[in-house]
Amino acid sequence: MRAVIQRVKESAVTINGKEHARIGQGFLLLLGIEEADDQEDIEWLCGKIARLRVFDDENGVMNLPITEVGGEILLISQFTLHASTKKGNRPSYIKAAKPETAIPLYEGFAKELSRLAGTEVKTGIFGAMMQISLINDGPVTIIIDTKNKE
Repeated sequence: MRAVIQRVKESAVTINGKEHARIGQGFLLLLGIEEADDQEDIEWLCGKIARLRVFDDENGVMNLPITEVGGEILLISQFTLHASTKKGNRPSYIKAAKPETAIPLYEGFAKELSRLAGTEVKTGIFGAMMQISLINDGPVTIIIDTKNKE
C-alpha cells in the first residue's frame, strides 16, 4: 500500500461535474493498493497516518497528530501510485490490485482510519474519474509505502 498524504486547508472531490465530498483542515490521502496488500498493511498504515505529527502546536512546530487538531480526512483511491516506468514511456500498472482485491481493502482502510483518527473518513468513488481540488498547507506532502517500513 502506498499513500500520498497532503496536509490541507481544504480539499474536495468532484465526480461527473458534481461535488461528491469536501473537507476543511486535515489530510487529503491518495491511496494505491497492490495485489500483495492485506489487512496487516491497512493496520500499519492507518496507525502511522493517525499518529503522524505534522500539524502545528502552540509554538508553530509540526508536533500534533490529526486526532489533536480536529482534522478531517478525504481518501481517494489511486491505482496510478503503483505505476512502473522502468521500461519505455508508457507506465505499467501490473502491480496495482484488481478491483476485486482493491475495493474491500480500500473500504477496510477507510473504516480503520476513521476508527483510529476519531473522524468520519470521506471518500471518492472507487474507479470513478475524479477531479480533486486542494489547498496544500505548508506545503506538507508525505509518501508512505508499507513495503518500505524500515
